[in-house]
Amino acid sequence: YVYHGGTNFDRTAGGPFITTSYDYDAPIDEYGLKRFPKWAHLKELHKSIKLCEHSLLFGNSTLLSLGPQQEADVYTDHSGGCVAFLANIDSEKDKVVTFRNRQYDLPAWSVSILPDCKNVVFNTAKVRSQTLMVDMVPETLQASKPDQWSIFTERIGIWDKNDFVRNEFVDHINTTKDSTDYLWHTTSFDVDRNYPASGNHPILNIGSKGHAVHAFLNNMLIGSAYGNGSESSFSVQMPINLKAGKNEIALLSMTVGLKSAGPYYEWVGAGLTSVNISGMQNGTMDLSSNNWAYKIGLEGEHYRLFKPDQGNNQRWRPQSEPPKHQPLTWYKVNVDVPQGDDPVGLDMQSMGKGLVWLNGNAIGRYWPRTSPTDDRCTPSCDYRGKFSPNKCRAGCGKPTQRWYHVPRSWFHPSGNTLVVFEEQGGDPTKITFSRRVATSVCSFVSENYPSIDLESWDKSISDENPLAAKVQLSCPKGKNISSIKFASFGDPSGTCRSYQQGSCHHPDSLSVVEKACLNINSCTVSLSDEGFGEDPCPGVTKTLAIEADCS
Repeated sequence: YVYHGGTNFDRTAGGPFITTSYDYDAPIDEYGLKRFPKWAHLKELHKSIKLCEHSLLFGNSTLLSLGPQQEADVYTDHSGGCVAFLANIDSEKDKVVTFRNRQYDLPAWSVSILPDCKNVVFNTAKVRSQTLMVDMVPETLQASKPDQWSIFTERIGIWDKNDFVRNEFVDHINTTKDSTDYLWHTTSFDVDRNYPASGNHPILNIGSKGHAVHAFLNNMLIGSAYGNGSESSFSVQMPINLKAGKNEIALLSMTVGLKSAGPYYEWVGAGLTSVNISGMQNGTMDLSSNNWAYKIGLEGEHYRLFKPDQGNNQRWRPQSEPPKHQPLTWYKVNVDVPQGDDPVGLDMQSMGKGLVWLNGNAIGRYWPRTSPTDDRCTPSCDYRGKFSPNKCRAGCGKPTQRWYHVPRSWFHPSGNTLVVFEEQGGDPTKITFSRRVATSVCSFVSENYPSIDLESWDKSISDENPLAAKVQLSCPKGKNISSIKFASFGDPSGTCRSYQQGSCHHPDSLSVVEKACLNINSCTVSLSDEGFGEDPCPGVTKTLAIEADCS
C-alpha cells in the first residue's frame, strides 16, 4: 500500500510489491472521507507502472538481494525489456545500494521504480506532486420562503398494524431485506402495584448483533447504543424508571450499511439477541421470549415524505421555528442554491443521527459522532513502517464525519427542498451549507527526487545529463497564484502550512518564486534556476519548499 510516500511490504508474498491503494494515513476530510493531499502521486505511480507494463505481463521475475534489508525485484522479457523495483525494507535508515554497477539512493521504507533497469522514474518517498489545501467556508442556510420549516413526528413503536408477532428475536437484515435501515420491536409487561420498593434500581440490558438501537420506555427515549467499525455487536445497560402497572418498551433496531468483506460476511446478521431487566424485586425479568410485535421501516418512509411530490402532504405541519433536540422527527425546509461553483458540503454537526435528502436525492446517512479525546492521536505522521489501524490517527475529540457532499447538479435554480430525518434529536436551525474552497497549494521537492518527465520519457533516452528536479504548482481552474506565503531553497522542513527555514536558506528564494509564479494559474520552478545563483551551502542536498495562495 502506498501512503504518504511510503510503501507497505508483505514479506509473506515472496518479496516487496506495490499496490495502488488508498492513502490510509490521510486525514479525514470535510465529507468524512479520506483526504488525499498528494492524490496526484497515485497518478504518477500509475504512469510509472504503465511504463513497466510489457515486462510485468510477459517477463520472468528474479529477486536479488542488495543488502540485509534491501532487494531488487527484476522482470526481463524476450524482447530485451527489463524492469526493476528496488526496495529498502529498513523502516529507519536510508541506504545507498548498487544495482547493475550503478548506485541508487533508497530512503527508508521505500521502493524505486526503474522501467529500463537504469533510470528511476518514481520513488514512493520522493513524491513531486503538489498538495492542495482546502477550507470549508460556511454559508447560512438561506430559506426560500418566510414560513420555512415543516415537521412530521414519527409515532414511537408500531405506527400502523404490526407486520408480525414473535416470541423471539428475528434477524434484522433477513427481515427488512435491506429495504430500510429500521425495524421496530415492541412489547409490554406489568409491574406489581406495590412497586417501587425502596432500594430497587432496575437496569434494562440489551444485547445485539448490531448495528445500533434506540430504546424507548413508555414513549420516552432512554438511551442509544452502537457497535463500531471493527465489531458490530454490542451490549448496553440503561438505568430505567418503571411505573406500577403496564410498561411498554419500544426498541428501534438499525443497520448502517451492509458488511461486504471478511470471512463468511454474507452470514453475518444483525439485530437484537437478548433483552432483560435486572434489579427487580424478584431478580431479573427476561423479556427475550415475550411476545414482540414487529414493524418494518418508519412511517415517514412509508409515505415517502422525502420525495418532492410529497411537499404538500398534509402530514407536514408548517412551523416558523422547528422543535430542537426532539427524537424521531422529520424536518422540511426550502433552501436557495449556495453561491459560486465550488463543491458544496452539508454541515450536520448540530444534529445527532439520521438521513437527509435534497430534492428527493438521498445525500445519505449522517452521523457526526465525536471520536474519543484519548484515541491515541499523533501530532505528526511518519509513513515509515508497517501500517496499522492505530497509526497516524488524527481528529481526536472532533466529529468523525461532519460535512456531507451535495452535488451541485442536484440543485434547481430555485425551489430546492431539504428533508432531514433525525433519530435522536438535534438543532436543525444550525444546519448550514459550506463551500469547499481551495485556498493554497504547496510543494516540497529535493534535488535528488526523480526528475524524468513521465509523459514524454522514452527508454532509449540516455540519463548521462539528467534533468534538474523542479517544483510544479497549479491552482484550480479560474484561480491564480495571488501570493507566496513561504519559499525556501536550502534545507527547509515541515509540512504544508507549517514549513520552516533550515540552517541553509538562499536569500533570493522568495523573489525567484514570485517572479515565476505570481498572478498566473500554474508555474514551474527548477531547482537549477539561475536566480538561485551560487550554492548557498555546498555539500547539502537542496530542497525547495513553497506555499502559495490561490484566489
